[in-house]
Amino acid sequence: MTPPERAQTQTARRSAQTATLAEIAREAGVSAPTVSKVLNGRADVAPATRNRVEELLRAHGYRRRRAEATRSPLIDLVFHELESAWALEVIRGVENVARDAGLSVVLSESAGRLTPGRSWADQVAARRPHGVILVLSELDESQRALLTSRSIPFVVMDPAGDPGTDVPSIGATNWQGGLAATRHLVELGHRRIGAISGPSRMMCSRARIDGYRAALETAGLPVDPSLIKAGDFHHESGYRLGLELLRRPDRPTAVFAGNDLQALGLYEAARELGLRVPEDLSVVGFDDLPVARWVGPPLTTVRQPLTEMAEAAARLLLELSRGDDATPAATRVELATSLVVRSSTARVE
Repeated sequence: MTPPERAQTQTARRSAQTATLAEIAREAGVSAPTVSKVLNGRADVAPATRNRVEELLRAHGYRRRRAEATRSPLIDLVFHELESAWALEVIRGVENVARDAGLSVVLSESAGRLTPGRSWADQVAARRPHGVILVLSELDESQRALLTSRSIPFVVMDPAGDPGTDVPSIGATNWQGGLAATRHLVELGHRRIGAISGPSRMMCSRARIDGYRAALETAGLPVDPSLIKAGDFHHESGYRLGLELLRRPDRPTAVFAGNDLQALGLYEAARELGLRVPEDLSVVGFDDLPVARWVGPPLTTVRQPLTEMAEAAARLLLELSRGDDATPAATRVELATSLVVRSSTARVE
């Protein structure tokens, strides 16, 4: 194609796109500048208007120009809360992969909500990152539609709920971990084993308690619902619920805590009541945070490979951002958990 012919083709393409944008603006009942704002990921467009324009863009088969699809050298990492050593392990894993790829990591927190706030997706669309990793979080339908329309891939790590078959996710074998933790206590001769779970709305928490129940039932032991307390994965709930369990006249001789932070709260409750770990009470945690090795006594726990999970999520995200045809759009990966036996568990005397 000669230079004049190429120039004529480009002019015709621009004219066709301008006509299409005008049609979209008329059909959506908005101005052309509003359609332009949606195309450029501007945050100052009402969600309902954005959704209407995005649907019309897809219906018209409008293709964004290459300049509009240019990505920033960023990965958005979203937590439902950012206040524990657990989050640091995840950040470390994502940073490891991002650094090697020449990318930076942007951190967001949804203040304890499992779904980010309304303006979050608009901000992400404006940043145009390589993709988004959501930790113990999920997207609502409009947020998914916006990211998909902007060709921004996303991966969920440790999903709070069922992410669906169309959402790539990285998790751990939580059920197997709960089973291994409780089976260890049963093998030490414990028969009254309590549990402090995480939030019941979180899939990982439910899976760990299901593993706990399965271990008891397999051993022919009754599952006493009054020995199962619903916590929130924080130290304070381990302490508060630990006091409830340990003040019972028929207190348990062992407790499976849903994570290490709750196990440390349980340690504090036991000390307050004059109980020794592991002589009077055996404790098993979950996660194997670095602090589990430092406390006294060192904590028996289920190792959840948090850093490796985060690295896997980041690598999967980069594959999706490259449009790698060998990577299925819906990928569910579970990394293995393993029991780490230390000094907080002992055989029943």
